[in-house]
Amino acid sequence: MLSERLTTILPDLTFNEALEITKIHSIAGELDTQKGLITKRPFRRPHHTSSPVSIIGGGRIPKPGEISLAHYGVLFLDEIPEFKKSTLEVLRGPLEDREVTISRISSTLTYPANFVLIASMNPCPCGYYGTDDNKCHCSEQAISRYIGQISGPLLDRIDLHIEVKPVEYKKISSDEQCESSKEIRKRVNNARKIQLQRYKDLNIYSNSELTPDLMGKFCKLDTGSKELLKNAFERLGLSGRAYGRILKVARTIADLDNSENIQKMHIAEAIQYRSLDRKYWKH
Repeated sequence: MLSERLTTILPDLTFNEALEITKIHSIAGELDTQKGLITKRPFRRPHHTSSPVSIIGGGRIPKPGEISLAHYGVLFLDEIPEFKKSTLEVLRGPLEDREVTISRISSTLTYPANFVLIASMNPCPCGYYGTDDNKCHCSEQAISRYIGQISGPLLDRIDLHIEVKPVEYKKISSDEQCESSKEIRKRVNNARKIQLQRYKDLNIYSNSELTPDLMGKFCKLDTGSKELLKNAFERLGLSGRAYGRILKVARTIADLDNSENIQKMHIAEAIQYRSLDRKYWKH
């Protein structure tokens, strides 16, 4: 449910983005010509039985797959360990390159694939590992086998790992008014404007597109932040890719906070979003 709501808080589509999305869906034969230009960010939810070809694209005449149909939108993989490992591994390249190249005897085509990947999973096969009431009866081997479907290189490419605790009754039944998607989107759009202004001469549009050289320029840290990140890097055994992604997330948190510089609290929050590195992949 949370994943389906994400498109309501993502930045507004530009005309060029809407045009690209419409072209892709037209090529795939999924465009409703009566509605014309697509003006909402896509939300794609393929089934766990989907083949690598349906995810990445292909066929005799290569057509866009789910990752391209999710361009500028969201690709949601529900219960990700249920997907075949071979299917998940094809995501690694597109997540890095933001495009996919499909080669056949007759032709080679490249489609854009700049999407937000969201994946959900239970903490173990039975779903109770780590809960307060200790109902889990899964063995260590069963848990390792279950989470082993997600490789380290794929996990490295996922910026945020969030554990969601079971919802308590008092929260479900509460009359407290929550912040609306419209209000949240205002903050997101403001952060996007900050990034567009910062990178206006570099032909990039967001923090996620920062190269290592640009991170050195736009993600400068003070002494306290460097020490905190160094300790986390060594304690969690993070990879170079995870290190870079923590910096980019911290830069985005700072933008949402209207802070010109990354502060120690921004680094600390970004590190907290690597919970799977701490909890599961020690198995």
